[in-house]
Amino acid sequence: MSGLVEINFDGIVGPSHNYAGLSLGNIASASHKGDPSYPRAAALQGLAKMRGNLARLGVQGFLLPLPRPNGVLAGQLALDGSEDPALRAAPWSASSMWTANAATVSPAPDTADGRCHITPANLVTMLHRAQEWPDTQRQLAIAFGNADHFALHPPVPPSFGDEGAANHMRLCDSHGEAGVEVFVYGRPGGRFPARQHEQASRLVARAHGLDPGKCVFIEQNPAAIEAGAFHNDVVAVANERVLFTHAEAFADRQGAHDAIGAAFPALEVVEVPSDKVSLAEAIRTYLFNAQLLTLPDGAMALIVPEECRESASVWAWCEEMVAANGPIRDVVPVDVRQSMANGGGPACLRLRVVCDPATVDPRFLLDERKADRIDRVIREKWPEQIDPADLGSDALARDVVTARTALLAALDLSVLA
Repeated sequence: MSGLVEINFDGIVGPSHNYAGLSLGNIASASHKGDPSYPRAAALQGLAKMRGNLARLGVQGFLLPLPRPNGVLAGQLALDGSEDPALRAAPWSASSMWTANAATVSPAPDTADGRCHITPANLVTMLHRAQEWPDTQRQLAIAFGNADHFALHPPVPPSFGDEGAANHMRLCDSHGEAGVEVFVYGRPGGRFPARQHEQASRLVARAHGLDPGKCVFIEQNPAAIEAGAFHNDVVAVANERVLFTHAEAFADRQGAHDAIGAAFPALEVVEVPSDKVSLAEAIRTYLFNAQLLTLPDGAMALIVPEECRESASVWAWCEEMVAANGPIRDVVPVDVRQSMANGGGPACLRLRVVCDPATVDPRFLLDERKADRIDRVIREKWPEQIDPADLGSDALARDVVTARTALLAALDLSVLA
């Protein structure tokens, strides 16, 4: 379809960014539980990544921090000081910064009615994330409110956990052409929760009006979940014809490759073998939680965390991959250390939407002047540091609310206050 491009909508890191360690199965989050966080640095790191991709691609979107602390959830939890600290921390969570979990998106070329379909993720597996979808849906309804081009669905019923685009991949000859959508789910029963339910994925595919012959449903490797790959995008990422994956990403490796290849014969698999990069090292460095981008000249670049360059095995593989002159021609490290310490790499921080930029509310599209405004608000209003003991304090609540209010005003989005 003419005019369609892929836009990455990054989450602006919220002023309540903290390390409460609320995410069971997220090893990075658990290992930094109780550490001081640096919301100002985190938000500036995320903004720098956005600026870099704006320069590379010419288009970049963003989504805003949700209201925190969440007074509704705090009331439901009847907080009185006697509760578990994890309950006290939940209403302060800034995890909506990871917009890969905001929704699942099916572009117009794939759907029966020729509109881009969006389903907000219910995120019911984790309390601190289950609170997000109503405010996320409000925001999506504004950003993608053009009903001629977008269809916004309610979330999947809470019986079925849905974690959004982090467990969804799309393969196509180019972003504006019809493609094959791959849904990755987990089986329950392991040490860590399998957050994406198979029926949630199938329900989304039906609601979006996808051709069943162009949908593939694949089980994530239980060993990968046990190792800390709480979402598929920690072990695999796809872009146009390319599936970039670890050898241990899927429960049935060859069956998964065969099923995707049968639905999309042009598939190119770039697989990292376990003897080159162990599953543990891939998860520690978030090699696959990367943005795989098609640049204007048609080449692909992989945007990875700095942690990848600091790993001998991961960086050796990256250099070998680029030297092989395959589809991925460049590997670009970025500093998102504050997000990484809470278990989210470059891919976690963005939601991919294929659409015509002219159909999106322009307030959600980045340009350099707008980036400068965001930068100023962050530097002036975002807390420099938050210690876990600060969560719940009236002073921090005032600072967080004031910071978000200032950002909304700077972006002409006070309607979301």
